[in-house]
Amino acid sequence: MHPAPPFRVSEMEALIAHLTAYPFMGLFAAGEAGLRVAHAPVVVRRTGEGVALDFHLSRNNILTPLFAEGAVALAVSQGPEAYVSPDWYERPDQVPTWNYLSVEAEGEVRPLGEADLVQILDDLSAQAEAGLAPKPAWTRHKMSPGRFEAMLAGIQGFRLRPHRLEGTFKLSQNKPPEVRQRIAVALGDHPIADAMGQDASN
Repeated sequence: MHPAPPFRVSEMEALIAHLTAYPFMGLFAAGEAGLRVAHAPVVVRRTGEGVALDFHLSRNNILTPLFAEGAVALAVSQGPEAYVSPDWYERPDQVPTWNYLSVEAEGEVRPLGEADLVQILDDLSAQAEAGLAPKPAWTRHKMSPGRFEAMLAGIQGFRLRPHRLEGTFKLSQNKPPEVRQRIAVALGDHPIADAMGQDASN
């Protein structure tokens, strides 16, 4: 996470909203082979204990045996990013930078059983297909009998329960309001410009 306090986000609802909006994450862990990363879509679940991140990996993935043993993982959800030109500041001696949105979730990973794995797959499909409406949603029931069940053998479901959840929403909060406004205007319809407007309270 960025070390500058103006960019840090700890408000739970904002962090969960980001994870839900950008659920394709990098999952990092360290083992005997060194630091490794897997990339996977995640289902964000609210639980009685806060939040959980459910995902699945191929059984051949190098991280699968580590996660099956309860390894600690770092999940990183990257949102939009945008280059900020020094020209937009209209001030001397500025340098280029990037504005961006990112959330980190760190915690122990546990394997899930087959019923939970099926639920993850159903929820992931529903989550993604919802964005394709009005196309009729795909479901696994469209597959040939037995095919879905056969493919389950090749993957493993997991749940990450974060003990650390924090974000960096770097949106030029360290600049005066008039400079932030110029940056947002220069970015036009970029998602970061929209986020800068929503972050006007900072």
